[in-house]
Amino acid sequence: MITLLTDPIPSKPSFCVICTFQGTLTNETRCLCCETITARYETFFDLSPDIEQNSSITSCLKKFSSTETLNAEDKFFCDKCCSLQEAQKRMKIKKVPQVLVIHLKRFKYIEQLGRYKKLSYRVVFPLELKLSNTVEEVDTEYSLIGVVVHVGTGPNHGHYVSLVKSHNHWLFFDDDSVEMIDESAVQTFFGSALDYSSNTDHDYILFYERVCSGSAPGQ
Repeated sequence: MITLLTDPIPSKPSFCVICTFQGTLTNETRCLCCETITARYETFFDLSPDIEQNSSITSCLKKFSSTETLNAEDKFFCDKCCSLQEAQKRMKIKKVPQVLVIHLKRFKYIEQLGRYKKLSYRVVFPLELKLSNTVEEVDTEYSLIGVVVHVGTGPNHGHYVSLVKSHNHWLFFDDDSVEMIDESAVQTFFGSALDYSSNTDHDYILFYERVCSGSAPGQ
């Protein structure tokens, strides 16, 4: 009780951030020997899936929640078996956030180069997203409301611009410059299907708002 009383009271802005962006992941590990399932829960404010060339956000998220087999040196210690066992592991979303933030892993460390390299992969993101990574196995619908774009060839230099949906219109923000753009222009930031391209404007962070019946996101 004393600990609770002496803890600082959360400020209103931080509470709003939690209510808007926080979700809960469940990490389930099933022992292949005794079939016991161990679940661990953790909160998140964004999902960071790996990306591949000529892929989509939907496929990246499916791979993010795909079942992984733990064997050989990666065996799981099962408390019931009291020993290392082969197991299957998967990650699902237990509680979906009001605003889903997806951070694309566009910067990868290349050992041969000894530095991070930007992946210019073409990753298609939809205006309307059905999230199927949930524990309830019921798709949650989201609508795109914002995109952060990285302009440049590497993580240590470049520029950030953003696309924001407001009152059913898309706005392009570049520092203090703001202009209205057509919705179709959003797809120009998917990335490049070629390994080498002069285009360095790529989607980096996506913001999706949960769609509820009777509501219209981005208003």
